[in-house]
Amino acid sequence: MKKLLAKKTLHDLAEESNHHHFKRVLGPFSLTALGIGAVIGAGIFVLTGLAAKEFAGPSLILSFVLSGIACIFVALCYAEFASMVPLAGSAYTYSYAALGEIFAWIIGWDLILEYSLASSLVAVGWSHYFIKLTELFGLHIPAWITNDYWTLSHHLKDALSQHVPYFFGIPVVFNLPAALIIVIITTLLVIGIKESARFNSIIVGIKLAVILLVIFVGWFYVKSDNWGNSFSAFAPFGIGGIGTGAAYVFFAYIGFDAVSTTAQEARNPKRDVPIGIIVSLALCTILYIAITAVLTGMIYYKDINIDAPLADAFSRYGLTKVSFFISVGAVAGLTSVLLVLLLSQSRILWAMAKDGLLSERIFAAVHPRFGTPHISTIIVGSCVALTASCFPIEEIAKLVNIGTLLAFCLVAAAVIILRVKDPHHPRAFKCPFVPVIPIMGILSCGYMMIRLELSTWLRLIAWLTAGTIIYAAYSRHHSKLAKTHALMKKQENLMTQ
Repeated sequence: MKKLLAKKTLHDLAEESNHHHFKRVLGPFSLTALGIGAVIGAGIFVLTGLAAKEFAGPSLILSFVLSGIACIFVALCYAEFASMVPLAGSAYTYSYAALGEIFAWIIGWDLILEYSLASSLVAVGWSHYFIKLTELFGLHIPAWITNDYWTLSHHLKDALSQHVPYFFGIPVVFNLPAALIIVIITTLLVIGIKESARFNSIIVGIKLAVILLVIFVGWFYVKSDNWGNSFSAFAPFGIGGIGTGAAYVFFAYIGFDAVSTTAQEARNPKRDVPIGIIVSLALCTILYIAITAVLTGMIYYKDINIDAPLADAFSRYGLTKVSFFISVGAVAGLTSVLLVLLLSQSRILWAMAKDGLLSERIFAAVHPRFGTPHISTIIVGSCVALTASCFPIEEIAKLVNIGTLLAFCLVAAAVIILRVKDPHHPRAFKCPFVPVIPIMGILSCGYMMIRLELSTWLRLIAWLTAGTIIYAAYSRHHSKLAKTHALMKKQENLMTQ
């Protein structure tokens, strides 16, 4: 039990932050842009349509408010940890210091799933907007290479029966654009973090310009009747629908977590990472609420298009030029989201491998020229490309959020624990009103977890069960912390004898 609950000291983590092979090239602007790049994307361009139509209706506005408040609570906790422990690994690293190795493994294993699914979901959304963009130019790509089999068989049955090629009697159906964008982003991430950050900053500028255009132009086409004349019309799925909508769109906010995974590539992580987390989250929350109000005001929630909701809304009003710019912004915006998500996952794998919980030779290998964890980046990109090309966006979206919510609960709890265990450790940024803020973060995230479907919980349990088997078979035997403790105990026994 002592091995399972073994913890890293904050002093050891501080020492580790000074010994790595990454290049410290990111300043507060780049970190904030990374946060915005990850936060503004799938939530605005993809999930708004799905969540409004299926779970919350116009009250999705309140769902974003609820999710934003929960994220602000947790972001303050993240900012404190980032100022104390400027290491890659995010919630995994923080849990290792406060809760112990087994909890760190659970969170790390959980985040592997969440970032993979989040990247897959964004890639599918990117594909939908890319197709929308090509159609505006009069180009039509065959349905069998722009959809997964499930979507084609349920929504485009005529295309499936008439135009799909077969290989030994098996229909050849896959989402080629989704897979290709993953390959391109993976290549960029292997080349280097500085180049990736510069590319992301340019994309973020384009994305923000498009979003402000949508808010300004769309507001003139808002019809208050679409919001309803009573609360029951505004929230057709009730109070529970607002909570369920919040649980599903919560994925849209996880970009601030991605900022903390790049701490070892920040020039001044104790100052710049908290700035990047808080500024990106505050700005994005305001934009999410405004965009959702415009979308649900322009289109009655039952008529919202799930695949490309914003572009479709403006197309219905004959605003093809605006629809074009939205599609361009969505393609650019979702590209930056993919970059940050894939970047974050490879860093979490690197952190776990450096601790011996995964193969260090594979996942902690850093390219001698580019200074990036190239092998883990390629592995992640390959798995995400396969998932994105073969599974529908609705099913991926259901699996994304629950693990992130669990991770956020544990980070908030860890802040309280370390305030008690190590109150005098230097904190460049302090979460205010502890333990009230962390407790509010735990309660709000816990509520959204409860609102998710039972099948989502069962899939999480299955994934964590598989992770437990891997930990028991490999990780606990190769853990560097466990080996260090065993060596120290052996030395103590020899001294006693």
